[in-house]
Amino acid sequence: MPLPSNPASAKPRIQSVDALRGLIMIIMALDHVRDFISSAAFAFEPTDLSRTTAALFFTRWITHFCAPVFAFTAGIGAFFYLQNGRTKPQLSRFLLTRGLWLVVLEFTVVRFLWLFQIRLQGSLIILLVFWMLGLCMIFLAGLIYLPVRVLAPVSLFVIAAHNLLDGIDPARFGRFATLWQVFHQPGGLPFHGGFLIIAYPLIPWIFVMSAGYCFGNVLQWAVPRRRKFMISVGTACAILFVLLRALNHYGDASPWSHRKSALFTFLSFLNTTKYPPSLLFLLMTLGPALVALAHLEKFNFSSKNPLIVFGRVPFFFFLLHIGLAHILYIALNAIRYGWHPYLLLAPPTFGSPLNLFPPGFGYSLPATYAVWLTVILISYPLCRWYADVKQRRRDLWWLSYL
Repeated sequence: MPLPSNPASAKPRIQSVDALRGLIMIIMALDHVRDFISSAAFAFEPTDLSRTTAALFFTRWITHFCAPVFAFTAGIGAFFYLQNGRTKPQLSRFLLTRGLWLVVLEFTVVRFLWLFQIRLQGSLIILLVFWMLGLCMIFLAGLIYLPVRVLAPVSLFVIAAHNLLDGIDPARFGRFATLWQVFHQPGGLPFHGGFLIIAYPLIPWIFVMSAGYCFGNVLQWAVPRRRKFMISVGTACAILFVLLRALNHYGDASPWSHRKSALFTFLSFLNTTKYPPSLLFLLMTLGPALVALAHLEKFNFSSKNPLIVFGRVPFFFFLLHIGLAHILYIALNAIRYGWHPYLLLAPPTFGSPLNLFPPGFGYSLPATYAVWLTVILISYPLCRWYADVKQRRRDLWWLSYL
């Protein structure tokens, strides 16, 4: 059990980190609402350039920033957990137990909120971001014992070089092929009469989180120095992305190509690989995120600002908004089509046969944005209440796990 926080000795939170995380959480909700509401989500991937529109593509593309920033700031959070008078063994124990807790949540609460299903046997199980974050925390529990001067270059090396492994076929590992899917190549396997999909292989996510842990040292510098550093590094990452992507030889398993128009050629250029995140995907997302973090330091946010509120309770907001999106999905379609048992099934996005649903099932992209704003508006007072509870009751150690 981690030691309870001591409000008198705890160092103040860094507002810019909370604000960036809050912004990312709001954007993430758009992606998940789209999964439930958008009719296009049931028909094709929004990054399928043969079928998508620019508006749908960018609705998906902007949410690519979420997972990298979430993993990176989780590492920052681990660093500052250590700074508040705790030891590395205490931090390691916290990361281990919290990581295991997130994995349990992925198989239980998170899965129920996505699918309204409890039974595991004979069902579809998709291991998503809680699975990834939980296991990354478990690995970070050991990595924190490495000196930062060792861990930082190792983290950057794995992020930069892991695409050299793209051509390895899991089948070459025989009965250990599943391990390769867990660590580097997404895939699926039979599981208790159903099917398990590993959507987030752990490499390089583990090292994105450990890079965030190392980056926590930068946030202890004087504000002008760290702001200049973040802008310089973030800009360099963005430039490197453009250069490597233009060369089209390394950094992503899916090269860009000339398309039917300049716009769609540009979309192809941006259409990098998320599963697992390629070097170019991470340069494209974390680079601008560092620049944004530097600029967010210019502001003095109120504790009531939505960015701060959502950024301080990210896991609570994650669970809340998925449940809200799913409830609104059922309610809106019941109003439109009348009540039918298929509304209690998972949406077609999550594996239910499309032929069970009426033609044109789902809503337009503008309606999807309207539902997204509704979810944010409903979530805000609840998250603000919970953020206040966490601030007041630092003596309750278990609040650190939500």
